[in-house]
Amino acid sequence: MGDIKLAETESRFVELVWQREPIASGELVLLCEKELNWKKSTTYTVLRRLCQKGILKNEDATVSSRISREEYMARCSEQVVEDTFEGSLPQFVAAFMSRKKLSRKQIEEIQKLIDDYEG
Repeated sequence: MGDIKLAETESRFVELVWQREPIASGELVLLCEKELNWKKSTTYTVLRRLCQKGILKNEDATVSSRISREEYMARCSEQVVEDTFEGSLPQFVAAFMSRKKLSRKQIEEIQKLIDDYEG
């Protein structure tokens, strides 16, 4: 898929699509004019860029996603771990926990994720 990092404006745009997909491209233009104060040309430029990145698709004047919001967030999280912690998830978790105390509920949720993964 290549580079899936999004600029702030791209992120705001794709959020609009994720919330309403599938959406007609003409409707998306009107939505972006209202929500983002964009001109039609800006909407289509950003749409084209996100299609090239493999995040969105525009087929038969209908815009939808190629990856879900959850998949996008998972890939971004993986990239942070790769770039910052040499791919070590334990190092990432240790760094996170050194600055933020986890609640009992959060610990139980994390333990359940680990148990489900092992099982």
